[in-house]
Amino acid sequence: MSAASDPRSHALPATPDFDAWPVDHAITGLSHDDRQLTITWQDGRRSRYHSIWLRENAADDSTVNPATRERILDLSRLGAWPTLGEARLETSGAVTLEFLPERRRLSFHPGWLRAHDYDNETATEAPLVATTHWRGAERSEPTTLDASGWMDVELDASSTDPLLEQALEAVIGEGLVRLRNLPVEPGSLDLIARRIGPPRPTNFGHLFDVRAKPDPDSNAYTSIALPPHVDLPTREYQPGLQLLHCLENDTVGGEAVMMDGFAVAEALRERHPEHFATLTRVRWCYANTARTSDYVWFDPMIKLDARGEFDEVRIADFLRGPLMAPFDDVEPAYAALMALQRLLREPEFALRFSYAPGDLVIFDNRRLLHARDAFDVSQGGRRWLQGCYLERDEARSRLRMLQRARRRERVASSVASGA
Repeated sequence: MSAASDPRSHALPATPDFDAWPVDHAITGLSHDDRQLTITWQDGRRSRYHSIWLRENAADDSTVNPATRERILDLSRLGAWPTLGEARLETSGAVTLEFLPERRRLSFHPGWLRAHDYDNETATEAPLVATTHWRGAERSEPTTLDASGWMDVELDASSTDPLLEQALEAVIGEGLVRLRNLPVEPGSLDLIARRIGPPRPTNFGHLFDVRAKPDPDSNAYTSIALPPHVDLPTREYQPGLQLLHCLENDTVGGEAVMMDGFAVAEALRERHPEHFATLTRVRWCYANTARTSDYVWFDPMIKLDARGEFDEVRIADFLRGPLMAPFDDVEPAYAALMALQRLLREPEFALRFSYAPGDLVIFDNRRLLHARDAFDVSQGGRRWLQGCYLERDEARSRLRMLQRARRRERVASSVASGA
């Protein structure tokens, strides 16, 4: 339970954040030495915490600003390494520690301590949502949610929203979700997007219209087929999410194609490890050919994070400039590129579906490749999508807020039932 809603809340301390931390497991024992606290929990778990970590993460007003919960403590000003002089388990379930040489007593919320147990497997850098790679042949359509009436309900940052929570879990975990039965008024995408976070404007505008038009400045604004690609790899930080909202579609053709770039990259690693290694190393040139802007960036096509997990792909043949790699890397780079291009043509990776008015797809633009078939406008049909970009950070932040709101509801329900 949280300090604000636990029936013993007058005795439970604050936490160094604004979240609610249910007390699902009581503390049954404490032991300590100068530099380490060991907690035994009701379910048998044993957790260790360093004294310096505990001191920096206290919630008192010498450590954090109580109004903002931002840290104000400078550890280097303590004069000496903080050590533990005493550890006591309060009747409320809180842990009170004496820190030396300050001789300062600080208390810690048991739910917060359990949630931040870095000594056990639930700890460091646990993913917000588990990532699953997929191939189009394994599914007939994207994860799809009915959003009928969703925009009629006013929400704020403290509200739960099961539909949005489920949608963001799909975007973060699978890279893609489709919402159906949304409004089809032009510009309504802005309000929809802001339920996640502020859109990211680009040289294509705050919202952009994807439809055939005269004198296009992008292949997207024609009726021709588009190959699998990510958007704006020409930027230092390519947009994390893309939203495409169907307002009209009565054309022949134009079927959407999505594929998991991480699944394609994994297949390349399995089948051609030398080509995979090349594409994680060689920096390609990505450049636009617009008349009014000149964006250029150099990066590998496949990027891994510090743990060796997939972080992003930059695949967009029509936005590559001349390869400016060391001489001996040029032929291996092109051999690797062609191996990747052949994989992208394999039908097993492609998920195909059609847009209906009111459909919205949200996808990870640094992971998913999107494409489309050509469509025919000669008979007077119209195909109009509006799009915008968001950052991955906005989706993760919004999901954490939704999870926080759900925890608060759970705590309130527990208090109301007397648990």
